[in-house]
Amino acid sequence: MFAALKMVFVFIALGAPAAIVGIPLSAIRGDFTVMYRWAMYIIKAGVKAGGITVKVVGLENIPAGESCIFVSNHRSNLDPPVVIPAIPGMASVFLKKSLMKIPLLGTAMRMAKYIPVSRGHEKEEARKSVEYAAQVLRDGLHIMMFPEGTRSIDGKLLPFKKGGFYLAAETGAPMVPVVIRGTAEMMPKGTLKVLKAGTAVVEFLPAVRPGDYASKEELMEAVRGEMERALAVVSA
Repeated sequence: MFAALKMVFVFIALGAPAAIVGIPLSAIRGDFTVMYRWAMYIIKAGVKAGGITVKVVGLENIPAGESCIFVSNHRSNLDPPVVIPAIPGMASVFLKKSLMKIPLLGTAMRMAKYIPVSRGHEKEEARKSVEYAAQVLRDGLHIMMFPEGTRSIDGKLLPFKKGGFYLAAETGAPMVPVVIRGTAEMMPKGTLKVLKAGTAVVEFLPAVRPGDYASKEELMEAVRGEMERALAVVSA
């Protein structure tokens, strides 16, 4: 538990003053780039304080000069702070619309062009989210997503939600499958404690092009297949 507290302490101790200074500065300049870099530095520092080392492999598989949709497996609450800083450039994420109402943090999320998603299944809200996500890609940002929607207990991929694949099919943005290993052993589902120090491995797999597939279902199966094969190699 102490390791998790150290992580949170770093996030708060560095994040609060960075937000107080960085958000107004970003608003004045009309550019969130510097604030984003600060945020990634703080996240990395917090993860390191928690006794977690991050190893990144496969960066050469990320298409240069293109906005991509990164699709990762999900096993732990550690996954977002481990994988997002590993993505070159700036990355947006899908998050609950209600989080945008949090003072200061919500402002930062809007400036970072995070994509709000409503809890319900209203088609109009879903359409708005996809339209905004498409604009985020056109603005030059990447998008990071966990298509399982929740954390897997045994490491096997859960069924994928289709929204991100519809977005890729509509925009033509390449999808980069990502496999994260090691986080479940350090912080398994059901606990907020870092049970032990260790190494989290983030592996970027070869990009999958939507134009190579006739439907979003085929695209989804192709991405899922790449991830399953990568996970099987380690498990074997």
